[in-house]
Amino acid sequence: MTAQPTPDHLVTDRNLLSTKAYGTGQHLAARQSLYQWQTPRHDLPGIVVNELAGIRGAVADVGCGNGKFVARVREDRPDLGVLPMDVSHGILSAIPGAVVADVQQLPIADAALGAVLALHMLYHVENQAQAVRELGRVLAPGGIAIVSTNSRTDKRELEHLWRQAAGDVLGIPEGPARVQLSARFTLEDAPTVLGAVFGDIRTIPLPGVIEVTDAEPVVAHLTSYEAWADKMGVPFLETIERARERVNETIRAKGTFRVTCLGGILVCREPQR
Repeated sequence: MTAQPTPDHLVTDRNLLSTKAYGTGQHLAARQSLYQWQTPRHDLPGIVVNELAGIRGAVADVGCGNGKFVARVREDRPDLGVLPMDVSHGILSAIPGAVVADVQQLPIADAALGAVLALHMLYHVENQAQAVRELGRVLAPGGIAIVSTNSRTDKRELEHLWRQAAGDVLGIPEGPARVQLSARFTLEDAPTVLGAVFGDIRTIPLPGVIEVTDAEPVVAHLTSYEAWADKMGVPFLETIERARERVNETIRAKGTFRVTCLGGILVCREPQR
């Protein structure tokens, strides 16, 4: 199976992102929760905190979502001033000190930050080149940008599951691909995009395997794409239910449903001046 590229407008629509997709933290939390069943377990906020070891001053978390990383940095590094930012006002409501802002035009002075975080969010940005320039602009000398995304091979089993379930619903061998968020900014493509601004980029690969003995975590993950339901080309809820049945069939036959993962964190230094 070859994944179909996601048309840009489906994952960059500012109105959709700030309402249906991330108007609350519900869907994001569902996607994050699947990793509870991953081996090995990667402590992403902990990795970010470790990378901030030599950083002083202010840190912005751009596209902070439900504040998972903000809370950890504030807990482990109370000496850093952390500024949470996101395009969605709704998802920020429970995060102290958060502001609505767009990474393509950050309301931050030049060279004002010791670090900037852009974690699993650049695929939602229409003009990625402009966003990366902004990440570099706001960093002080010696500052770092920490970026994350997924590989183009990440969770292929879920893509196959979706297309099989969609095919079952439509009565054809294989249905259309679902919207794939990270297809616009993959782990393989990220160094080139970031390299237009940053001279030193280090990638931390985060491979793993998710195994579940209950279909619900997988179903919750698939359901979290509800914001794009009318763009999938298939009855969304019917396909979700057929996917549930297929996962349960696999668990009964094999004992578990298995998903292979590959994400990564990119630590970027030496922005061009």
